[in-house]
Amino acid sequence: MIPGLRTVSRVLRAFADGFVASSKALSLSAVDDRGWTTIIRESFAGAWQANVEVNRDLVMAQSTVFACMTLIASDIGKLCIELMERDSTGIWSETSSPAFSPVLRKPNHFQTRQKFIEQWIISKLAHGNAYILKQRDARGVVVALYVLDPQLVRPLVAQDGSVYYQLSEDSLSGVQGGNVTIPASEIIHDRMVCLFHPLVGISPIFACGLAATKALKIESNSAKFFENMSRPSGILTAPGEIPDATAKRLKETWEANYTAENIGRVAVLGAGLKYEGMTINAVDSDLVEQLKMSAEQVCSTFHVPAYMVGVGPAPTYNNIEALNQQYYSQCLQALIESAEACLDEGLALPEKYRVEFDLDDLLRMDTATQIKTLNDAVAGGWLAPNEARASRNMRPVKGGESPMIQQQNYSLAALAKRDAQDDPFGNAKPAPAPAPAPAAAPEDMQDAAKHIEVVQKALERLENDRQAQAEANAERLRVAQDEAAALAERIKAQESSIAELERSNATLQQDLAREAQKRADERDRLELAAEIERIRAKAISEALCV
Repeated sequence: MIPGLRTVSRVLRAFADGFVASSKALSLSAVDDRGWTTIIRESFAGAWQANVEVNRDLVMAQSTVFACMTLIASDIGKLCIELMERDSTGIWSETSSPAFSPVLRKPNHFQTRQKFIEQWIISKLAHGNAYILKQRDARGVVVALYVLDPQLVRPLVAQDGSVYYQLSEDSLSGVQGGNVTIPASEIIHDRMVCLFHPLVGISPIFACGLAATKALKIESNSAKFFENMSRPSGILTAPGEIPDATAKRLKETWEANYTAENIGRVAVLGAGLKYEGMTINAVDSDLVEQLKMSAEQVCSTFHVPAYMVGVGPAPTYNNIEALNQQYYSQCLQALIESAEACLDEGLALPEKYRVEFDLDDLLRMDTATQIKTLNDAVAGGWLAPNEARASRNMRPVKGGESPMIQQQNYSLAALAKRDAQDDPFGNAKPAPAPAPAPAAAPEDMQDAAKHIEVVQKALERLENDRQAQAEANAERLRVAQDEAAALAERIKAQESSIAELERSNATLQQDLAREAQKRADERDRLELAAEIERIRAKAISEALCV
């Protein structure tokens, strides 16, 4: 067995042993199973007795049902799963985490991410429920996810309202040893609309089963009709009355020689017998409209635009983005957001993390519209040139890191400052120039020269003080940088010490576990030896008595 599956089986068995030990205090009851067993519905009174039933497995073979389910599953499966982190400004950006990213890239040992999501969605569409089993490591972190067969899982509810799941044996997912009951914390349960019980989702087949069954019947009858070389049945008539035995013999002879692969042979009739072929009118034989109606009913149940599965013509307007947006909003969005929420809760992501499906490939516009949109965003200052290039998978260029805008554009703050002036647009006439002042006397000029000298000396002192202050600030900044560097080194050393302690602790835990196992083995050996000694003593005592 694969080591990971051994771990899953061991964990599940531990859960099962725990529940057996507490079975007296815990009473579990099954939920209402309507909607998740094989669907049987009557299309008319007495249809079930007449062997007219809606079987899920047969309905899934109907072409429109198969097309809708595979289209939805493949479209969601092709989307990349991204781990997003929220920064201090509230912006979400893609990140990675050793605790969560590996299981999102490779959910388990036998499925890729795409096939895992496809099986998840197919299970949800076909059965109304998707059950995903978690595999944890020694830290309690989820390291693998397995989509279980919904027919092997049964929800249970305890008297206190706690939810559990009963799993039947599934070797591929590591569920060994028959029925195992585990708590809801070890299962991701994604369900469709719950009509009858909040823990049981209802498949779209519940609503479209009759329409799909009708389409299957039409296709089956049509196949038989064309096997008969598109010729309907007929009747043999005689001029007089014939016995039942003769009529039966003639019927068997005709069917053996002139039907199926023998159609077209020449029949020689005697005794006044005459063959009259039965005809089908155009209304009765118009099966195309019946099939189209059934296909449209199936599409409406799965919320898939009919033209996407070949039912009816595609819209005439050429707007790929609008068509994809309509398909996403009415069909895929609820399934995608439900899966994202289930993964967030199932992986126990911290508040700053969340899982997102990358919708760029799904909602991608046509090339001309996409280029125009990027050009408008760059011209408007919303995107930097390198951000626009990255969206087209192009390398960055020098000077394209910052958003750009034309020089004549002003900020609102600058415009408000301009409008606050008395004459913001300069329309007022300038005031007349003042008359020239009289020439100063020689004594006034000497006083002014002395005053200028005093001011210059004061300015020199201020400049010297400013330079001294700047040098002192630079010195304090250098000291602060040195202290920050030293603090960073100490933090790094402490982190290394913590990591080493964690490794030592893990090693110690492993040693303790091995020591405990050894002690248990030694205790078992001693008990076995004591039991053997007791049996030997008893045998000797009985021999002596004899």
